[in-house]
Amino acid sequence: MRAGATEREALWYESGQNEKITCLLCPHSCRIPAAGHGICGVRVNQAGRLTLPFYGRISSLAVDPIEKKPLYHFHPGARILSAGFVGCSFRCKFCQNWQISQSTEVATELMSPDDLVRAALREKSFGIAYTYSEPLIHAEYLMDAASAARQAGLKNVLVSNGYLNPEPAVAVLSLMDAANIDLKAYDEGFYKSETGGSLEDVKRFITQAAPRVHLEVTTLVIPSKNDTVEQIEGIARFIASLDKKIPLHLSAYHPQYEYEIPATPGSTIRALAAVARRHLPYVYVGNVGAEASDTVCADCGNVLVHRMGYSVSVTGIKNGACARCGAQSPIVGA
Repeated sequence: MRAGATEREALWYESGQNEKITCLLCPHSCRIPAAGHGICGVRVNQAGRLTLPFYGRISSLAVDPIEKKPLYHFHPGARILSAGFVGCSFRCKFCQNWQISQSTEVATELMSPDDLVRAALREKSFGIAYTYSEPLIHAEYLMDAASAARQAGLKNVLVSNGYLNPEPAVAVLSLMDAANIDLKAYDEGFYKSETGGSLEDVKRFITQAAPRVHLEVTTLVIPSKNDTVEQIEGIARFIASLDKKIPLHLSAYHPQYEYEIPATPGSTIRALAAVARRHLPYVYVGNVGAEASDTVCADCGNVLVHRMGYSVSVTGIKNGACARCGAQSPIVGA
């Protein structure tokens, strides 16, 4: 285990007998023996204290288009400094970033919250995205970095599996401006067998996030696993019950990690997007090659934002409204 130079004590845990502790960060509620760690691999019991040896250890750092998160209704066309970590609370057999999410042995760079903010300012980024692996298992660092970012006038973006208990969820979300949360399926059995998590806990986090931040949701569509009309309709109905303006991204799966299932056909993604649009006006397809992915006014059909890959132009918004019919635009920051 590669530890950071700065030892920090974790929040959200309870001490028990024989130096055992219970982590209260996520629904796993890991009971951790002395010198052991939780499922995530990054929260460690040191003599009865839950410590964070990977506090500030950054595995990936890049400036990305905001659309790559993906966030389509939040500052379109902007670029954002994106930081990744190590470890994960899930064990997804189809993980697209398994090299950093399923290991804590990869190379990392120690960056304090202030270091991260300085990097964002140096890159002229409008904010910081916490992404790539699972950021929520590093909640204490996220909160410190997000607080520093806000003081510097930067936005905070969370890209996550949404597996967090209610109390820490309130604390983290209070410092975020936007989030994209994976809703991996609409089936508890899938979550249990394929991720090790729980659908109901993720739905609860999404429900908490919806009124607190700008929210978008992504589903990776996997053939024979979650690609039925019933699955996508369930996801769309759930999102619509929170707010019909929440964008849903349906992304095509490609073989990765332990999965050898053939890639999702573009035709499947487009057909399921049509199903989701019965309930949601803003449904986007991803990982299907270069094609237009525009945002149109739900009232008159005017193109508000034109996208071709990561080439983006705001074409139909004036003073926060549709330039044609005057309906309020769903886009934040345009």
